[in-house]
Amino acid sequence: MFASPLFAQTRARARDLGVAPGIFQPGVNNAITDVAGVKVGHATIISGDSIHTGVTAILPHDGNLYFDRVPAAIHIGNAFGKLVGSTQVKELGELETPILLTCTLCVWRAADALVGELLAQPGMERVGSINPVIGETNDGSLNAIRNRPVSADDVRKALTSASGGPVAEGSVGAGAGTIAFEWKGGIGTSSRVVPRSLGGWTVGVLVQSNFGGVLQVLGAPVGRELGKYSFKDAVSRERGDGSVMIVVATDAPISDRNLERLAARAIMGLARTGSSASNGSGDFVIAFSTAKEVRRGPANLVRSDSTRRLMTTAELPNDDMSALFEGVVEATEEAIYNSLFMATSVTQRGRTVEAIPLDRVREILARYNVSHR
Repeated sequence: MFASPLFAQTRARARDLGVAPGIFQPGVNNAITDVAGVKVGHATIISGDSIHTGVTAILPHDGNLYFDRVPAAIHIGNAFGKLVGSTQVKELGELETPILLTCTLCVWRAADALVGELLAQPGMERVGSINPVIGETNDGSLNAIRNRPVSADDVRKALTSASGGPVAEGSVGAGAGTIAFEWKGGIGTSSRVVPRSLGGWTVGVLVQSNFGGVLQVLGAPVGRELGKYSFKDAVSRERGDGSVMIVVATDAPISDRNLERLAARAIMGLARTGSSASNGSGDFVIAFSTAKEVRRGPANLVRSDSTRRLMTTAELPNDDMSALFEGVVEATEEAIYNSLFMATSVTQRGRTVEAIPLDRVREILARYNVSHR
């Protein structure tokens, strides 16, 4: 068994095909890492032709999150899944650890490993409680999931390899064995920068795509034209089940209340790609803000007198949220396309899940005249 931070990328991102959803422009890398301070790392686990899985780590900032927490929120589109740590995030509205994504039966091993890594950090000697946040999708069709192959070393590699800049996409990390719209799915990311007149904020999205439905790209019926889609015939067993994890980051100073509203809009971007959030699809969104104005750490803690402690924050008013809502919808849609277009075919025990054929996608987009190029 080995772990690799990224595979050779021979595919194309959505914008290389002229697919640029929405009206706002992406950041420099068109990735969640366009939000300053955010880092992403992968550990891709392959063993023979039976194990294809991994870990993807998202770090909101370089510091110790336990002592310098960021506001966070979770929105549940459909709760068929195992999102470790979600109840405390919903209760307190803050994130105190990096976010890990992995496979369904590996979430508890990943959580244990993350706790071990964090408790070993300097200054954590007296910490007696910590809330790891671990999301998952079920990659059991391409991965011997009952082996639960994720180890502490894999989690460490995902964390230590995390960096800013371009993000490896497709069949990497937690997306190594996932399937989306009956094609090979995986990790995808995108970002949007709100115009300066509307605040100039950045919102970034990273997805782990492993769900179904009727794929459409900018409204073009790609899934139908390619002959792969849910409910294709009366006896079809394909019902669009699966899951998707969506992680949203922004540098806009917003609290957990408006982060939950932002997370809810990501589901709209998911819907644009053709998902109907089937019964067996776990659709989760985790959103956080990196803005120092809303941090839950010592810098924002003041004393009004010898006994009272107060948190000082400065956040956007509700009326200034709409541009961010538009941005997260656009970035989520494009991140899902990137997860498909960048994925490579994977074979497990004689069964191959093909990468979506980009030449056919180009033909369909041209026929429906929806490409931006």
